[in-house]
Amino acid sequence: MSALNLAQSLIRIKSISPNDAGCFEVIEPELVSLGFKVEKIKELNSETLLAKFGNKGKIFCYLGHTDVVPSGPIEEWSSHPFEANVVNDELIGRGAADMKASVAAFIEALKNFLATCSKPNFQIWVMLASNEEGEPQDGKINTLIESLAANNEIIDYCLVGEASSTSTVGDVLRVGRRGSLSGNLKLIGKQGHVAYPTKVLSPILEVGPIISDLQAVSWDQGNEYFDPTSFQISNIDSGTGATNVVPGHLNMLFNFRFSPESSHESLKERFIQILEKSKCEFEIEWTLNAVPYLTKKTNLLNIIQSALKKVNSKEAVIDNGGGTSDGRWVSPSGAEVIELGPINKTIHQIDEKISLSDLDLLTRIYNQILVETNSDSS
Repeated sequence: MSALNLAQSLIRIKSISPNDAGCFEVIEPELVSLGFKVEKIKELNSETLLAKFGNKGKIFCYLGHTDVVPSGPIEEWSSHPFEANVVNDELIGRGAADMKASVAAFIEALKNFLATCSKPNFQIWVMLASNEEGEPQDGKINTLIESLAANNEIIDYCLVGEASSTSTVGDVLRVGRRGSLSGNLKLIGKQGHVAYPTKVLSPILEVGPIISDLQAVSWDQGNEYFDPTSFQISNIDSGTGATNVVPGHLNMLFNFRFSPESSHESLKERFIQILEKSKCEFEIEWTLNAVPYLTKKTNLLNIIQSALKKVNSKEAVIDNGGGTSDGRWVSPSGAEVIELGPINKTIHQIDEKISLSDLDLLTRIYNQILVETNSDSS
């Protein structure tokens, strides 16, 4: 199955997080035919496919995911999001860029590489999650990574196929990510009639100064590798639906994307100090989604840059922006983690797409990375 055909087959599967929904059944025979040993590991409501080739040398792992976010209104798409149609030399569908085409490109690259190098000097793993996009309570790959590490199976090089590119495939490499700390704040006031202001305490009025203070904080200045820590509010909910009732509660969802210059503990402490100025009582549920990680100048970076020079005739820009990825679970074990994948312009959007030329280019880049890894390991 070609990269295009495999990508189309995967996109046609409606694998909304945390459900793989059958993608692994399509991928597994492709890998088995190449000599990979494949196992599927259940974790709560999710599943991970782990395929291994070889048993000597450093472990090179391609990390990806088969789950996608919902399509949004189907009627707004120019082509059905789960039909994987090619229109004007572009493959359109949910997951085309994030990241089913990337998975297909790597498997095609494996076929090309192993056809000319049947016994590489390193081990090759393919690890695919079904819940990269979804919530932690449905299961993440960190449990598997920790289990492998406990068995002394440590990933050396981890290539994450996320959509890292900006204008052309391979123009940007993501070598790190900021941490992510989320919170669910409940402000507790006192409900009552709007005509009796001395007998009520409005959490809506109280949250205004809190938000103003939070916006005014400079959490840190970042450093040479990371942008400063940022704070955003994603949702505020309050009210009874009646115009003559002051509500007694307000809920606010918020998130920090933090650099290594701040810890999640220090952010919690400073956030609470601001809340304590309010007349309202409060409760907070915290979720640490990810800690910052960074892969500096390493063998893997040199390998990938060398491959890009040969395929693209130039090296990539080094970056650590964007959201979180499953690379956050692999980095703590000591792996060198770098993200390289399709152009991210349309990810999570209506008419998500990848051009056929980009799919071919990504396949050639992945193949050259395998070639360079083999040369480096000899």
